[in-house]
Amino acid sequence: MTKLLEKAFAEASKLPEIEQNKVARWLLEELASEKRWEKAFSESEDVLNQLADEALKEHRQGQAVIVK
Repeated sequence: MTKLLEKAFAEASKLPEIEQNKVARWLLEELASEKRWEKAFSESEDVLNQLADEALKEHRQGQAVIVK
């Protein structure tokens, strides 16, 4: 465990139990969300590459529309 994470847990441990539970739920939800994003990106790599290739092709052909 890193020193920063140790410090965060030490500070969180000083909170009332209900606040500790809120912090714990938030952290667990963030970690689960990160795992879902990683899985989604890893499963869509081929699709993302295809979309990138299409976008580059359109750009090279002068068909790309730049939205500001």
